[in-house]
Amino acid sequence: MEAVAKLKSVPMSARKMRLVVDLIRGKNVEDALDILRFTKKEAAVWLDKLVLSAIANWEDRQGGMENADNYDLFIKTIYADDATMLKRFQPAPHGRAHRIRKRTCHVTIVVENAVSLADNAAAGDAVEVEEVEDAAVEE
Repeated sequence: MEAVAKLKSVPMSARKMRLVVDLIRGKNVEDALDILRFTKKEAAVWLDKLVLSAIANWEDRQGGMENADNYDLFIKTIYADDATMLKRFQPAPHGRAHRIRKRTCHVTIVVENAVSLADNAAAGDAVEVEEVEDAAVEE
């Protein structure tokens, strides 16, 4: 099962955000958090919080009883898009004006379990069946 987290109107250009987003795309969640904590860009701080939020959303979608540490979560999809742009003007020489564009971006992340929960349950059932059969053989 997958979970989505979105970060909207980050006061940073999407181009700067994509530099860090590309570092963690497709990585395991724990590895991605390690990369973000040692990256010296402002975008890493925003993305660190976003990944933690996506993990919390995944745990909540499981009913709130599952701990993400027990599962192999990875970043399935992550992308940064342009958002609204604040347009301002700054005075320039000879009565002119220069346009200043203050860019913002939206970031979306999708976190998924590498092995589906149904496969985990089936593997757990198979182990229990084998233990029962071994006990029957010993008797």
